[in-house]
Amino acid sequence: MKIIKIFFIKIVKFYQIGISPWIGNNCRYIPTCSNYMISSLKKWNLFKAIFISIIRIIKCNPWGPSDWDPVQKKIHCNEQ
Repeated sequence: MKIIKIFFIKIVKFYQIGISPWIGNNCRYIPTCSNYMISSLKKWNLFKAIFISIIRIIKCNPWGPSDWDPVQKKIHCNEQ
């Protein structure tokens, strides 16, 4: 599973270097949607990371809000 996560991170980094400069800075959130995807892949399992990243990309539209929106922290059972 870790190899697949690394593969997705490489795809996002390719997008950041090769495609994003041609599109322009259009993300309404900080961190950008691509950085959000990388962070979510590092913190969560593959399926949850992809799911929350897709939700984030859907929220990033001209009529949506713009704000600081980091990846959620993992909460352990013993934390309150």
